Amino acid sequence: MTSVNGGRGSGVDLGMPQPPAPEYPAEVRERLAADARELIARYPDSRSALLPLLHLVQSEEGYVTRTGMAFCADMLGLTTAEVTAVATFYSMYRRKPSGDYQVGVCTNTLCAVLGGDAIFEELQQHLGVGNGETTEDGTVTLEHIECNAACDFAPVLMINWEFFDNQTPESAKRLVDDLRAGRTVTPTRGAPLCDFRKTSRILAGFPDERPDAVAASGSAGPASLAGLRLAKGETGPDRVAARPGTEGTRRPVSEPGEPGEPGDRPPATHPSSHDAPQPSSASDPKHPSGPVTEEGE
Repeated sequence: MTSVNGGRGSGVDLGMPQPPAPEYPAEVRERLAADARELIARYPDSRSALLPLLHLVQSEEGYVTRTGMAFCADMLGLTTAEVTAVATFYSMYRRKPSGDYQVGVCTNTLCAVLGGDAIFEELQQHLGVGNGETTEDGTVTLEHIECNAACDFAPVLMINWEFFDNQTPESAKRLVDDLRAGRTVTPTRGAPLCDFRKTSRILAGFPDERPDAVAASGSAGPASLAGLRLAKGETGPDRVAARPGTEGTRRPVSEPGEPGEPGDRPPATHPSSHDAPQPSSASDPKHPSGPVTEEGE
């Protein structure tokens, strides 16, 4: 064993230099090169195409291999070190073989306190894998994600970057069981689900060929748009709160300037999925989120 100071027995193994990455088979390289040239042509500076090219090579093998990085470097006139620096910076690029479905559980603050931590813990036990690990059948890779940018629908999972809102440990376990059994899984909102390789090709910038997928993508959910609508002067939905001592009964709060105490008006239909009677963290007795109230109440 060679140590960092040239001596022996230090416990620090520098290892042997890796041989050059193998080439893609000729037919694969020819196909990828044609796709790469199409992507590169979209940018005035070819270097700007590196991110799409990394998604392209990821779509080939399900992760970014040394062969894929060497291919990107060759197509763009970069060094493999420059490509590696980018590929290792962004978490969307996988560096080892992974599953057909990347299941990401948000464990950032809001999702965590509403049940995300419990979901992640139970999925690890249910699947028998740790963070970043893949099930033995190669179907599911589980990881925790810092933020899915969907706090209005917490706790949230993403499967191949499609949203699954208002989850509980039980609903999350049903999702992964369905994936492993080959059953159809439909996102809460957004495009239909496809496997990770197809997702990577779409992220590279190629057309989504699934029927009606683009139309299904839609936009932000109603809960996310409520504040914008209020700011624009539109009639917004009632806010939901629980009076002290009335936890479990959700009643609308009077808008500022209106007479009466909170809860004096009859319940109104609220577009937010948090206020709908569904198995979300707000209605799961095993993982309650607690009442939603205004500050100071």
